[in-house]
Amino acid sequence: DVDYYARLAKQSGGPVLEYGIGNGRIAIPIARAGVPVHGIDLSRPMLDSLRARRRDEPPATRRRLTFTHGDMRTVRLRRRFALVIAPFNALLHLYQLSDVEQFLGRVRAHLAPGGRFVFDYSVPHAEDLARRPDRTYGASRLRHPTTGQLVRYTERFEFDPLRQILLVSIGFAPVDGGEPWTVPLTHRQFFPEELRALLRYNGFDEIRFTADFTEQPPTAEVDSMVVSCRIRRPRARHRPPVAGRARQT
Repeated sequence: DVDYYARLAKQSGGPVLEYGIGNGRIAIPIARAGVPVHGIDLSRPMLDSLRARRRDEPPATRRRLTFTHGDMRTVRLRRRFALVIAPFNALLHLYQLSDVEQFLGRVRAHLAPGGRFVFDYSVPHAEDLARRPDRTYGASRLRHPTTGQLVRYTERFEFDPLRQILLVSIGFAPVDGGEPWTVPLTHRQFFPEELRALLRYNGFDEIRFTADFTEQPPTAEVDSMVVSCRIRRPRARHRPPVAGRARQT
């Protein structure tokens, strides 16, 4: 996804607005590529990490990378961008219809004429949503990125079908017998045609779905989809011709 968004940023010419900038995993490569990028994030610890990482970059890259702490539903920058992105499931943290509508309103306000809004999200699969909440599912072991500790990784899933919210409890247990810990994750589940409808009635058009950061059309097995769209152009109003008065003779 990093290469994908960096390529889009270069094609757009910038500037780029990234919702959910985090610690700059995608924004820093965009800035390195010579494109100005501004990010928004609600997490102060993530932005503190981004600030520290930015200090290690060359001056030109630092100048191209700026950010704002705030809620993506409400932040107003009074600037417009050629490309607005929301990578890595950022949209799945909007749990209610009003959240989605507020966010898409901010996207419209920040898009330059002709600009594009691009985001990716994990596609819900029935077998994942039907997993038993009283059971944990194991995955590969991994090494902790800061301590180097080898840990077992497990997940427990609980799906609320009325709110379409998936609650995930991610468990980490050190192999050497240390203290385990759990990280909660809450994701709204959006089905493709539902997203298409949400985008349409919130003023977007030219809506395109592609699979797994390629330009290929999605299939039933796709894990994540990229959605690209633009603001709908207003239709020109055609006034009926005014009938002229008949000339009297």
